[in-house]
Amino acid sequence: MWAGIALASGSTGGGHKIAGDVFEIVRRLTRENPTWGAPRIHGELLKLGFQISERTVSRYMARRLPRPGDAAKNWLAFLRNHREAIAAIDFFTVPTITFRLLYCLFAIDHDRRRILHFNVTAHPSAEWVVQQLRETFPDSDRHRYVILDRDSKFSAEAIGFLHSSGIKPVRTSVRSPWQNGVAERWVGSARRDCFDRVIALDEAHVRRLAREYMAYYHADRTHDGLGKDTPSGRAVEVKPARSAELMSLSRVGGPHHRYTWKAAA
Repeated sequence: MWAGIALASGSTGGGHKIAGDVFEIVRRLTRENPTWGAPRIHGELLKLGFQISERTVSRYMARRLPRPGDAAKNWLAFLRNHREAIAAIDFFTVPTITFRLLYCLFAIDHDRRRILHFNVTAHPSAEWVVQQLRETFPDSDRHRYVILDRDSKFSAEAIGFLHSSGIKPVRTSVRSPWQNGVAERWVGSARRDCFDRVIALDEAHVRRLAREYMAYYHADRTHDGLGKDTPSGRAVEVKPARSAELMSLSRVGGPHHRYTWKAAA
């Protein structure tokens, strides 16, 4: 059937219909076979009697169809299947009272959202970054993958260190911060909960703020992604008695609190 239609494509007015038929078939083959590329689909079309070029198939797929496969679903499947073996690293900046710009590097575990390492510097050299990675991953028994973006501060030396440690660096796509979503969300939380509320004085001050915030983040702050638990695990406190009172404990210098029960005196 399709062979007859294809051979008739030279007739006046039929070319548009044939092009539409081929497009619909390419769309169907792409949908039903998400791992097939243009060469495979082109070969199938030839066996169906369509005499078109592979370049035409590629153009249909690139300009008028989604690319083969679903990149977002594939990426999310990778994160879900290897969650316990994944860590992520990223930088964010903190300005000081003297208008210096400090660079904060952190590593976060995907499984429990724990911060594995944090440090700050005004000069993030290749040697400094490698040293931070060395302190973050003293052994590679736990983590097999590290997600990082294409920041030039993650130099060839840093990538080489990860490889030599038995860890596979996984670069995110260009302008795709969602692919490093766990790290990006932590940056947002750290800014809103801590660093946007205080004017940093220097590197030592940023480290102290980070220590206070991470203590709150790990032990007190609940997370939707952890079933409303904390990274360190927070036990449920049942009201011990009818007369017990709710007590608030200040965290991170006051903006946040942890609540607990206090037996009445």
